[in-house]
Amino acid sequence: MSTNRRTEAEVQGFTASPEFAANLQRVLVDLVELHLQGKQAHWNVVGTNFRDLHLQLDELVDFAREGSDTIAERMRALDAVPDGRSDTVAATTSLPEFPAYERSTGDVVDLITVRISAAVDTIRGVHDAVDAEDPTTADVLHQLIDGLEKLAWLIRSENRKV
Repeated sequence: MSTNRRTEAEVQGFTASPEFAANLQRVLVDLVELHLQGKQAHWNVVGTNFRDLHLQLDELVDFAREGSDTIAERMRALDAVPDGRSDTVAATTSLPEFPAYERSTGDVVDLITVRISAAVDTIRGVHDAVDAEDPTTADVLHQLIDGLEKLAWLIRSENRKV
């Protein structure tokens, strides 16, 4: 009788390559930094339309925090080790530094949308290499890009003049 059963030795789980893990680490630190910068903006935004922007920034913070958790847990599922320590994030993020002190709503819109774009650029920059190794993880990246670009559009619209 023929069987398709494999032996236990023939069953191999997927393990992230060092390059794959490094690509996800880049995404992780940028999402952690985006979360932190979004909170900095949220606490210090002042001016016209304050409340709406204040609440939008919380939406961004929640999305970035949840996204960083998804990426870190995906890394662990594939036997990679995420590093979200503050020293690591500060030393390796690609996001521009967020300025201190109070900022007007108009300035915060411009500042935070640039940082969202920087995070999206990182995700797009690693996408093809991630997709070549693991299309399932590339699907996670697609969801992050879609969500971040939507949030950038909603926030950027606060300053749009027609």
